Order: sequence, then structure tokens, then C-alpha cells
Amino acid sequence: MRAVRGVGFDLDHTLAIDNRLERVAFLRLLEAVLGEGGRTQGTLADEIGSIDALLARQRSGAFPVDEAVRRFVAEHGVEPTERHVTGFRHAAVDMVDEFVVALPGVKATLDALRERGIVVAVLSNGWNPLQLRKAEQAGFRGPVLVSSEIGEPKPARRAFEALLRALGTEPEQSIYVGDDPHGDVAGAHEAGMQTVWLNWEHKEYPAGVAAPGHTIHNVNDLIELLPEVART
Repeated sequence: MRAVRGVGFDLDHTLAIDNRLERVAFLRLLEAVLGEGGRTQGTLADEIGSIDALLARQRSGAFPVDEAVRRFVAEHGVEPTERHVTGFRHAAVDMVDEFVVALPGVKATLDALRERGIVVAVLSNGWNPLQLRKAEQAGFRGPVLVSSEIGEPKPARRAFEALLRALGTEPEQSIYVGDDPHGDVAGAHEAGMQTVWLNWEHKEYPAGVAAPGHTIHNVNDLIELLPEVART
């Protein structure tokens, strides 16, 4: 691996797991909507499938989280209001302490990077302040860039260019660590960054996607890949 000055991290399933926090937040919203006279859209399995599909579209950049809430409420027979949107947002953020758990080795890895003088930042598809609170819960202290504020989700080049500006490093001196071959590895590769695939679930890498520069199975394996760099 070439000399590294900056490291960008994905957040969900890379630094922490959130145990389907947003899915649960929508289920709690559903309970409130039903209390307002709303109607269900099928079985619980049907509801969960619809919520996951809605979240997937929102995270892909199809629409912001506020619009996702409005669509969800309307689909269940209630006129959406700003109260539903702000209620969902506040509830999701309040759930972070209960739901979000840092992956093993994250704290030691971040400490080691700081000791080497390597700058770090998070680039995540999602919305703030939720992703910021998740990062803090995982022990991350640094810039947290999210797709809703950048205007495009990963793997868009614009998202990774925003990350590089936050790091203040050149692409070839920067690496991106993430668990998603398409959004993380391929996106960072297209932006000229070095790439590390975190495969702690021991999945098979998909064919036809830009291969990662390195594959690790634990976050703290990252430190072993990094050449010694001058402290700044």
C-alpha cells in the first residue's frame, strides 16, 4: 500500500451496526399512525418488507428521509404532517444509544490512526444528525459527511470528492474502508482512492465490480496494511 495520509470510513457495518434502527423507528411510527385511525398494509412481514424497500430507495438518493416519512404515513391512510416528520427524526436519533454498537477493534484502530497523524473522516449514505450520533456512539470523532447534505449518495464521484476535501489529502494518499463492494469499493476506486473491503461477514465478492486493493476481516487489521508515515 502506498503512503497514506487520510482514511475515509463507511459507517454502517464498518464502524458500527445499528440493529435495524430505522426499520424499528418506522414500525414505531406505524403504531402511532394506527392510533390516529390509519390502516395496515398487510401482515407484519409485509410491513417490514415495505419499510426496507422504502429505506433502500431513500438511501439510494431517490428522495430524502422527510419524504420517506410522508409517503409512509400517507400509504397508511393518514394525512402526513410536519409532526410526523419531526417525530420520526427525533425518535430515530434518540434510539442511537440503545441500538448502535461499535464493531470490535474500532476504538483501537482509530487511536492508532490518530497516533500516526493520519486524518480520518466518515462518508455515509444517510442523514444527519442520525449518522453523526451513530458515529459518536461508535467512538468516532471527526467529520461525518452524509449523502443528504452532499446531494448525491455513494458511489457517486461527487460524494468521494467531498470526502477528499474533508480529509485534505490527495486521492492516491487516501484510502476508503467499507463493506459494500458497489457503494464503497467501486465508488472510491473511481475517485482514484486506495480501497479496503471490510468483509467481516465473509461474503463472496461480486463479479464485475472493481476489485478492492485489500480485503480485511476485522477493522483493526487495517493498521497492519498501513506503511509507516511521518508524524505531522
